[in-house]
Amino acid sequence: MNEIEQYQKTINEFIAQNKFSKFPHELYEPLDYIMALGGKRMRPVMVMMACDLLNGKMEDAVPAAMAIETFHNFTLIHDDIMDNAPVRRGKITVHEKWNVNTAILSGDVMLIEAYALLMRYENDLLRQILTIFNKSAIEVCEGQQIDMNFENRIDVTLDEYIHMITLKTAVVLGASLEVGALIAGVSPKQAHHLYEFGRNMGIAFQLRDDYLDLYADPEKFGKQVGGDVISNKKTFMLIKALELAKDNDAITLNKWLQAPTFNASEKVEAIKNIFDQLSIPQLLNDAVASYANLAWKEFEQIEAAEDKKKIMSDFMKGLLAREV
Repeated sequence: MNEIEQYQKTINEFIAQNKFSKFPHELYEPLDYIMALGGKRMRPVMVMMACDLLNGKMEDAVPAAMAIETFHNFTLIHDDIMDNAPVRRGKITVHEKWNVNTAILSGDVMLIEAYALLMRYENDLLRQILTIFNKSAIEVCEGQQIDMNFENRIDVTLDEYIHMITLKTAVVLGASLEVGALIAGVSPKQAHHLYEFGRNMGIAFQLRDDYLDLYADPEKFGKQVGGDVISNKKTFMLIKALELAKDNDAITLNKWLQAPTFNASEKVEAIKNIFDQLSIPQLLNDAVASYANLAWKEFEQIEAAEDKKKIMSDFMKGLLAREV
């Protein structure tokens, strides 16, 4: 078993051994349900990996890792309500399995449970962790609101989009690494280098997701390819295409964006063709590489054993190169 698998095993064992089985059952069953759905456990793994990287004790990082994973799953419950999503990780979403009111209340409890996990730390460290946790939690909410605001706008700029995904996705990855570093006892300066490493990698990861939503192998992707296109979601590719499209491309693109009814597969194919003609995938991949380079410059500043740095760099490179 390699180090990443050990981190994941530790997290999954903690979840299995610390179920939220309390009364009233209708309130707590959704918590156990969504936590058991799995996933890559990327955020808690990053907390533990950062602590281990800097010679901290892995077990000391578990409560914070679980707090961030609990918070993340809280956001998923509420995001699924806002998106009216029927499926999460191949399973029925909480609000569909129970109901919207229960899902809202269960999500609220999850947020409080995340704070309860953080309360296991001593006062000085707790204050540092809470400062990072609270800032990131607020930024995630800000990012979600900005993303919803984009639904009613056609003039979203790339700078605005990058700002949104930074808040909605990237800051939690940065915070996960920073918290793990502080638990290991390193200086705030070293911890901040890890924050910036995670934040820039988070932007690159989200841009990669934009690409995969349209260009992934449907058999590997596990869900409908082109979902962002079908819903006119403002992504790097659509924003850049609206900026660059001229003449017939612009007419065709706007026709599909404004069509009240349409054939989904036909729309995906038509817009994908426009993206290809405008070299949008290459522009996106260039942006991914740019943010990854910013991240690696921060990583170079981390003072740690090379064998441990390799574990983290291999993990990050694997996430960035993923095909699903």
